[in-house]
Amino acid sequence: MTLPTPSPSFYPSTTPEPPHITSLLKLLALEPNIEGGYFSETDRAPDTVPTPFPFSTSSSTTGLAPHRPGFNPLVRNSSTTIYYLLTPTSPQGGFHRNKGRTVHTLHHGRGRYVLIHANEPGDEKRIESFVVGKDIEKGEKLQWIVEGGKFKASYLLPDEEGGTESQGGLLISETVVPGFEYCDHDFLPEEGLRELVGRKKAEELSWLLSPLGKKA
Repeated sequence: MTLPTPSPSFYPSTTPEPPHITSLLKLLALEPNIEGGYFSETDRAPDTVPTPFPFSTSSSTTGLAPHRPGFNPLVRNSSTTIYYLLTPTSPQGGFHRNKGRTVHTLHHGRGRYVLIHANEPGDEKRIESFVVGKDIEKGEKLQWIVEGGKFKASYLLPDEEGGTESQGGLLISETVVPGFEYCDHDFLPEEGLRELVGRKKAEELSWLLSPLGKKA
């Protein structure tokens, strides 16, 4: 890992969200996400394409396989888009992987992403980490793409470098191509993390495992 070891700026809490965050949740119809944070699907393209992926569900998503009327495992919507929000109360999204390509766009706030390039060659997989935010002169990203087959995690940072507060959280959009389905998605378990990055780095990153990944 070429960057300093990731460490949390905020910790998950059962404290109710403050009024301005509660208002944002209602305005954007955001609901708790199983990986952490909040989300709302804002678009599911009506056109479909043959799925490039074999139908399967991992142990971490078996109970989440789609049951909506008309779902056909042989096709996918051409794209889907969601809002995704991290807050000081729900400040991190645990390691998960999509088969599809995901385009991320920043709306407000700052955060750090940690990627594990699980589909690259080699026994110990490459780890990448970067900050998303609006200070582009310091290298913060306004838009970033995560290709399919990579594990990603994210966590909230203070609004200002060296600060302690995040007023509005980290709000982004994610567009998945082809469209998102739970059967194309899995969470990284603790044993899998060790296999990908080795025991020492796994210990440093284990706090970024999702709740479902920790149970797997």
